[in-house]
This record gives sequence, C-alpha cells and structure tokens, in this order.
Amino acid sequence: MPRKLPSNFYKREDTLQVARDLLGKTLVVPDEAGDRVSGKIVEVEAYMGIEDKAAHSFGGRLTDRTKVIFGPGGTAYVFFVYGMYHQLNVVTGPQDHPHVVLVRAIEPLENIERMRERRGKMPDRNLTSGPGKLCIALGIDKSFYGEDLTGNRIWLEDAPSVAASEIASGPRVGIDYAGEYVGKPWRYWLKENPFVSKAPRRAGK
Repeated sequence: MPRKLPSNFYKREDTLQVARDLLGKTLVVPDEAGDRVSGKIVEVEAYMGIEDKAAHSFGGRLTDRTKVIFGPGGTAYVFFVYGMYHQLNVVTGPQDHPHVVLVRAIEPLENIERMRERRGKMPDRNLTSGPGKLCIALGIDKSFYGEDLTGNRIWLEDAPSVAASEIASGPRVGIDYAGEYVGKPWRYWLKENPFVSKAPRRAGK
C-alpha cells in the first residue's frame, strides 16, 4: 500500500528540492463518500518566502491569510484568486520559514469519473491541467486551508522518484509584478506530460 509522505518530507529548508521531489507523487483527496480521488503531480512552482517578490509572504507579510505559511511545513495553504479559483500550495520548511510550493497540474489516476462530474464536459487532458482546474476536479476549496497533509482529508503519497532528465524548469507564471524574481526558473514540470498546464513551457534546463 502506498505510504503517505511523512511530515519531515515537507519540513526541509531546501524548498527547490522539495518542489522537484513533489513531481511524480500522488495527491489524494477522498470525496464525500470516502472514495479516493487522486492524481500524479506533474507541475509545481516554488515560492521562496520573505525574499521572493512573488510570494505572499514577501517582506515578512503576516496576515490572517498568510499565517499558515509561517507555521511548520506539511500543511495546505489554499487561497482564492480572480474571484473564481482556489489554488493549493504545500507549506514547506520549519517554523517561521514561509515558503510554499504551488501544485500547478496533476495527471488523473483514480476516480476520473468524479473529476468529470465536477469539471463538466471537456477533454480529459483539460480536467486538471492548471492550479484552479485541479482544485475543482479534486473538490478543494477554502475549507482545506491549514489542513494537515499527513491527515485523512487530503494527503500525498510516495511514488518512485523522477529522474532529473525527466524534469524541465522555467519561469513561474503570472508574476510580472515581481521585479528581478520574474525570470527565476522555479517552475518544474514533467517533460512531455500532456497534463502540464498551457503556460509557457520554455525550459531553463
């Protein structure tokens, strides 16, 4: 049986390594009936805390919205954007190390029928190929804010590590306001995976 990722996986200080290590892992969110709905993580973005002008915690910004980021790694940071979509972030690092990794896309694995019900009629490759899309498909909303990622409501399971040769990196998406941090190659995705978002796929390596 797959093993849940332990809390020490998330509490490492090297957020870029955590981001790369999340690729290929399985994200599981049981539905209302308790049936597993899951997908393989195929795209992520790292946000590097106080120094990162694209991060919600830039400059040490501590608010009711960001307070979970300042806690220990291994919890969910969920926020609402554009008045339409929720986005799921994995809090990383030790206490007061406000870094997160945004889950940008997953490849459906289990209960794709439930994802189709939630997302509506469309090609399967479009069900979860973006951070807002995957949250709808998995039923993730603001109530998941602060949820323990080693608990029973939402969790990640281990899977074989992805070889470095299978990972591409490039600039993050939608952060034109972030000055010198715009071009940081802190977005990672699985090469040739059809569920990676339609964001620019210009690879840094």
